[in-house]
Amino acid sequence: MIKKLLKYAFLFLVLAFIYTPILVLVIFSFTDTIIIGTWNGFSFNLYKKLFADSDIMKIVRDTIFLAVGAGAISTILGTMGAIGIFYSKKRTAATLNTLGNIPIINAEIVTALALALMFAMVLTFANKTILSLIIGHVVISVPYVVLSVLPKLKQMDANTYEAALDLGATPIKALFTVVIPEILPGILSGFMLALTLSLDDYIVTAFTKPDTFDTISTYVYNAVKVPTHSSLPALRALSSIIFLVIIIAVVVMNLKSKNKENR
Repeated sequence: MIKKLLKYAFLFLVLAFIYTPILVLVIFSFTDTIIIGTWNGFSFNLYKKLFADSDIMKIVRDTIFLAVGAGAISTILGTMGAIGIFYSKKRTAATLNTLGNIPIINAEIVTALALALMFAMVLTFANKTILSLIIGHVVISVPYVVLSVLPKLKQMDANTYEAALDLGATPIKALFTVVIPEILPGILSGFMLALTLSLDDYIVTAFTKPDTFDTISTYVYNAVKVPTHSSLPALRALSSIIFLVIIIAVVVMNLKSKNKENR
């Protein structure tokens, strides 16, 4: 009994340590104060200011478009890479898999600095443009897509693809009618992961974005550096909305997964 209580107490402390700062942010998004810690009455003024601020709304739209575009490209490239690794010889597949894991293990600041130097020295035409930003986000996202798709390929019955070829399907047709439907859950998971990585990335974004372009992460960082920034209180409302959207997405995905298991 004591061991069980200690286990739940430890779990509660861990969850409290993780979520207390977020809950404080959410609570103080409902009061119109500049500094967190002082309560100026319950109100939705910060949410009104948020949606009335055209600069923040533009940054939110730009961030979403960037994440969707980079996520789509990363999903296509990552899926192609995973299929190529899966159907390669064992030694080649092991080598490619190891090389693909290096960007995940590598410090992101190293990747960001390397990309910035490459754009400045080699791809002069792409230095500090939207193109360089998209390439940077794709570079950090593709390995995670590969990791999401490969397990689904390993779970797939390899004989199905061979059977499609024996029945007269071309390799391309067999790929899109047999392989892709089988690994679609992994592809969707990879896209969601790439989308998330792009949405919250700061380091690579800061090193590869043009000066005239901001994402949510870079805008928030610049605003936090100035305690008197006019948009800083409204960012509490934006953070709360993002947190709520993530909770809803996680709950919906878990419910769908549970319903699928029940069926």
